[in-house]
Amino acid sequence: MAATESRLGSILAAALLLPGAAIHANAETAPEQGEIELKALSYRDWQPGLDRVHVHAPSVYVLAPIGSRWSVEGSVVSDSVSGASPRYHSAVSGASRMSERRNAEDVTVTHYADRSAWSLGAAYSNEHDYRSRTVSGTYRWSTDDNNRTWNAGLSYGNDAIGSNDDPKLHKHRRTWQATAGVTQAVTPDDLVQATLGANFGDGYFSDPYKFPDIRPDHRNQYTSLLRWNHRFDEENATLRTGWRYYADTFGVRASTFDAAWVQTLNDRVQLVPSVRYTTQRAARFYFDPVYSASLGAPFPPGYDGAHDVSADQRLSAFGALSAGLRLDVKLNSRWTLDASYERYEQRSGWRLGGNGAPGLQPFSAQWLQLGVARSF
Repeated sequence: MAATESRLGSILAAALLLPGAAIHANAETAPEQGEIELKALSYRDWQPGLDRVHVHAPSVYVLAPIGSRWSVEGSVVSDSVSGASPRYHSAVSGASRMSERRNAEDVTVTHYADRSAWSLGAAYSNEHDYRSRTVSGTYRWSTDDNNRTWNAGLSYGNDAIGSNDDPKLHKHRRTWQATAGVTQAVTPDDLVQATLGANFGDGYFSDPYKFPDIRPDHRNQYTSLLRWNHRFDEENATLRTGWRYYADTFGVRASTFDAAWVQTLNDRVQLVPSVRYTTQRAARFYFDPVYSASLGAPFPPGYDGAHDVSADQRLSAFGALSAGLRLDVKLNSRWTLDASYERYEQRSGWRLGGNGAPGLQPFSAQWLQLGVARSF
């Protein structure tokens, strides 16, 4: 039994690590090497007959150990956004053309104990009509055999919202977020994780660039996440799977299923194909507009301006499918390269278990990212 537990504990530091989690198997050990990483992201989305939004985002990430018990990490990103964003539903007018830049920075300090670690972080994001400030803290601890790791986190965000269309608009939004989870090595080849999250927000949630768009002044969001990773030794590969459920007080309900195959080709090259499917139920105040040449913007039947309404397609009922491919190449002991591509397709008719919102144009998007990293 002791030998089995020892092997299970070692898995938590191996390739079965769960992606996107705020838990690391070696979370109680400070990094032995520092790292600097440069990335370039290119994003664009489109609808039939309309090339919409383009984003170019170079970023820099730095991780530096400080002694044997501390580390500091941070990143800087600058987004250049241009294109056309719908003013309502799927309709775009010439007045909705945009060109803007967003700058964002974050920093995290972590202290490592024998079987626990805590982190404090801060993030800041600014653009001409939106500013966000966030502070956060996390704590994680492991059992003696390293087979189980618990984690808990808390963050607070304060956002300021403005509008180019309305210079008098000065609104705020405040958000508290809490997360808790556990990662467990079940067998020498299986790792599972369960995470719960809650987000409590109040303030301005409407979209100032869509009309009519009136949303409640509070929004509570709840998530549950289950992940399972299985190692295939003969194939030298790992299967990563996950399911995420989302619900909020707007009435939105969504489930996301994802899977990735991590194939190690040799000691230098790794290839990761992935697929993801999302199905979503519309917010309770979402309406399917009827377009009228005489009325102009699509108003819901009986609209009086006193009730919550929105035709934002992000709050509609739809299904979405995406597929991606990532390539990681280790050039030597210091340098690594990575490249990834993902394609996203959203259709109202792809919703599972019911019809999606009618009248929505198909929505497509793609991400291309290139990166280079050096350890020191």
